[in-house]
Amino acid sequence: MFGTQNLGLFFITALVLNATPGVDLLLTLSRTLQGGVRAGIAAALGISSGCVIHTLAAALGLAAVLATSALAFTLIKWVGAVYLLWLAYGMLRAALRDNPGSAAVATAAAAPNSWRKIYAQGFLTNVLNPKVALFFLALLPQFIAADAPSKPLAFLFLGGLFVVSGTLFLLVVVFAANSARRIAAGAGARRLLNGGGGVLFALLAARLALADRAP
Repeated sequence: MFGTQNLGLFFITALVLNATPGVDLLLTLSRTLQGGVRAGIAAALGISSGCVIHTLAAALGLAAVLATSALAFTLIKWVGAVYLLWLAYGMLRAALRDNPGSAAVATAAAAPNSWRKIYAQGFLTNVLNPKVALFFLALLPQFIAADAPSKPLAFLFLGGLFVVSGTLFLLVVVFAANSARRIAAGAGARRLLNGGGGVLFALLAARLALADRAP
């Protein structure tokens, strides 16, 4: 369809990649445990929206700019790393507070403005990661036939499939994590969640800061 090939292998690859631990999965888990299903869905939709941007960038050739321009890659990489560090700081600060449930990073499941904030967090953590753009640029062409009538359309089709499958996977994660949310209801568990999450986000920020342009 649209000049694509080996779609079965593409779906398997997408599932494996979505299940690989990383910023997207960690953010979805932490927000679900803190704010419940609605908070987790907001994070998942924000992440998926970021993937839509990367798909469009790959189809329009913008992702190739990151692959060839060291300056563009470095700028986006450092902005993304700083943002992850900001999230880590918020979670670590919440862990050290006497009342971690009142920290700014902890989300109230009943507040729509919090859902918008979580959506924005998911979007920014994904779209500010240049490695995701390079990943799309490296992965999608492998499933596009050389004689495809419209390669940009094939990019969009495969990217759309990846976004849909990734969103469904994250939604499964949200409902699975919500079933264990009672464990994280106590103050001690919230401290552990915020502290552990803060450390992990700091490590992910360091990994992003040290990343090179090799996809």
